Amino acid sequence: MEVIATRIPDVKLIKPKVFGDERGFFMETWNARAFAEAGIDATFVQANHSRSVQHTLRGLHYQIRHPQGKLVRVTRGEVFDVAVDLRKCSPTFGQWVGEVLSEENQHQLWVPPGFAHGFYVMSESADFQYKCTDFYAPEHERCIRWDDAELAISWQLINGKNPIVSNKDSTAQGFLDAEYFTF
Repeated sequence: MEVIATRIPDVKLIKPKVFGDERGFFMETWNARAFAEAGIDATFVQANHSRSVQHTLRGLHYQIRHPQGKLVRVTRGEVFDVAVDLRKCSPTFGQWVGEVLSEENQHQLWVPPGFAHGFYVMSESADFQYKCTDFYAPEHERCIRWDDAELAISWQLINGKNPIVSNKDSTAQGFLDAEYFTF
């Protein structure tokens, strides 16, 4: 596997080794030892799977207590995946990074605790799977508007289409009013 630091070094793009032939393919999506050697020492307690239709935008979500690290990947379709640094003491506080994840490229993204996360579905639909380092705690869930001007995320892949968002996401607070992490 190849692990690449993004513009925010704590967010890692993972390119697994994919072995394919006429029968299909095989790839290792998680190996605790290999990931720890690459600087991702995580214990996962929950795995999630969502399916979304084209132009769906989910996020930017995080949990202020019980922060979750997430290892995310797409098993069907294609998304533009975004992580925003909410760690007040970080030199990259308030910055974001985005990567295209797809069933074709088989890439994964490590989003460490202390980040908000979201994605936009570029294909007809997408199956999005992720492992979490802490349990879902709805009472601690927070959301920042995906189109917040302060963050200026380049959702350039929307191509002028209005994204499909949940009521929770469309009424989310702005970045300047959000709760941040102090670690």
